Amino acid sequence: MRLLLYGINFRPELTGVGKYSGEMADWLADRGHAVEVVTAPPYYPEWRVHPGHRGWAWRHEPGVATAAGGQVSVWRCPLWVPRRVTTLARLLHLASFALSSAVPLLWRLVRRRPQLLMVVVPTLAVAPLALLAARLVRVPVWLHVQDFEVDAMFGLGLAGAGGPRRWALAAARALLRRFDRVSSITPRMVERLHTKGVPPERCFEFPNWVDLERIRPRDRGAANGYRDALGLRADDVLVLYAGNMGEKQGLEIVIDAARRLQARPDVHVLMVGDGAALPRLREAAAGLARMHWLPLQPAERLEELLASADLHVLPQRADAADLVMPSKLTGMLASGRAVVGTAALGTQHGSTLAEVGCRVEPGDAAALAEAIRRLADDPAGREQLGAAGRRFAEQHLGREAIMRRFERTLPGVAPGP
Repeated sequence: MRLLLYGINFRPELTGVGKYSGEMADWLADRGHAVEVVTAPPYYPEWRVHPGHRGWAWRHEPGVATAAGGQVSVWRCPLWVPRRVTTLARLLHLASFALSSAVPLLWRLVRRRPQLLMVVVPTLAVAPLALLAARLVRVPVWLHVQDFEVDAMFGLGLAGAGGPRRWALAAARALLRRFDRVSSITPRMVERLHTKGVPPERCFEFPNWVDLERIRPRDRGAANGYRDALGLRADDVLVLYAGNMGEKQGLEIVIDAARRLQARPDVHVLMVGDGAALPRLREAAAGLARMHWLPLQPAERLEELLASADLHVLPQRADAADLVMPSKLTGMLASGRAVVGTAALGTQHGSTLAEVGCRVEPGDAAALAEAIRRLADDPAGREQLGAAGRRFAEQHLGREAIMRRFERTLPGVAPGP
C-alpha cells in the first residue's frame, strides 16, 4: 500500500512519539509498503534541533534505509523551537509546524495519491489541515492519538480554564469525530474517544510496543558499563528513570523519594534523559548524595541501560491519568527488572502496575520511598516482579504482533489501489 505519515515527531528522536512513529514507518517499509513521511526536524526531548538538521529549512531525505533494507522517504518542514517552553511558546511552536507543513502535505497527497493518510497526535494542530487536504483528494485519513494533548494542557494546569477550555475541548471533539478511523494506545484512552463522540466501529486500540528481541533480560551478574561507571558494588541497588523529563512526568516525586532514602548508602538513583523540566529538577536535587544524572543515551545501548537497574521507577501525575500513557513502561517490563510507579488504581497505568509491578498513589513521596526501600531489601521479590513484567510484555507488547494486527486493518480503511 501507499501510505503517508504526518506528524511533528519522527526518528531519530529516541523517546516518545518520534520513536514509535519511526519504528512504525520502518516496519511497514520492511513489509513492502511504500511509506512517505511529512514531519519536522528532530528536536525532542531536548527542545533543540538536533545537530545535522536545520530548523528553518525544508529538506527531503529520499529513500532513508531501514535496518532491514526498506526505504522511507522523509520530508522535513521548518518549525520554531522555543528556548523556554511556556504554554504560549508551545502553542506557537505547534502552529509553526502546522503552517510550514501545509504545502508539502498537500503536494504529496496530490502527487503521490496515497491510499491512506495517517496523522499522529500530538499535535492536533495539524488535524484541520489534514482533514481538509485528504478530503480534497479523496484519501481516507486515520488519526492516531498518542496522548490527549488538549485535555492534558488544561488538566495539568498548563493553560487557563473557563471559556478557552470549553472552546478548545469542543473543537477537539468535533475534529475527532470526522476521521475515518481513530486509534489510541490503551483501552481506557479508546474509551475516552467514545466519550468524545467517536463511534466505536471507527475506534481501534493501537498500543505502543517493544522489540522483544532487542530488549531482553540480562543476567544480573554480567558486566555492565553503566554500573561500572557509577562505581557500584554488586549489592548496591540502582533505581533508574530513563526518558523524557518534561512537565507531564511529575518527576519531582522521585527526587523527594531519593531525599527520604539518604540514610540508605546502598540505594542509588540514576536519572537519564532530557527535557524542559531538567534544569529545575537538577536544581531541586542539588546536594543529594547517590543521585546521578546522564543525558539521553544511544539507542544501541538501551538494553544495557535498562539492565543496569535493579528497580525502574515510573511516576505519573494524578491529573495526567489516562490522558497520556508513559511509553517507556514497555521497555522497563521487557527488561525483566521490577517496576515501581505512582498511579491511581482505576487508571490504565495503575492497573498494569498493580498486576505486574508495584503501585503507589500519585503524589505520595513517602509511600514511593517506602516501596523502594522494601524492594531494595527483597532481591527475590524484585526477581518475581521482573519475571512477571517480562511475561506481560511477551503476551501483550510485542511489536510484531501489534504491527501485524494494525496491518490487517488497513485494507478495511483504505481499500484498493
